[in-house]
Amino acid sequence: MDPTFLSATDLASRLRTRQIGCLELLDHYIARVERLDPRINAVVVRDFERARAQARALDARSDRSAPLFGVPMTAKESFDVAGLPTTRGHLAAKDRPATASSIAVQRLEAAGAVGFGKTNVPVDLADWQSYNPVYGATSNPWNTAHTPGGSSGGSAAALAAGLTGLEIGSDIGGSIRVPAHYCGVFGHKPTWA
Repeated sequence: MDPTFLSATDLASRLRTRQIGCLELLDHYIARVERLDPRINAVVVRDFERARAQARALDARSDRSAPLFGVPMTAKESFDVAGLPTTRGHLAAKDRPATASSIAVQRLEAAGAVGFGKTNVPVDLADWQSYNPVYGATSNPWNTAHTPGGSSGGSAAALAAGLTGLEIGSDIGGSIRVPAHYCGVFGHKPTWA
């Protein structure tokens, strides 16, 4: 069974029933990042060893009831993840790690997800492409001469290339919807209510 393009709910189900191990699935996605991402440049901040430690701990747990139990995921670079930089594309912020994770990241981790990296964005999340002077440009995995869109372009490219099991982006004026369309993946912008 190739888990690459299974839904997050399917992955969580297989992890809960031990059809695949948390570390085994995480290492599957990490191997894809290491093999495929050099030409795409979607996962620009990597946190592999901390994620592996979390996956090992989950593999040892008997309570597997969390809805996203063990699902490897990445987050848009603009979300704070404790210990990792949040630059929003600004060079001045590249050496300043966040001291706490954003509420969205905290909730995903509480639901059992295993974060292992952050995906590229344009400067200030304000463009229809995903280039910044910190991490460079992200390419569309279907045609690397094209953009994946923005501002959640790294997010959509990572999903389309099968580099992650789940991704969180953000959207005010199309920042999830446009990259999802450009990369051929499902993107959802929930309502405020």
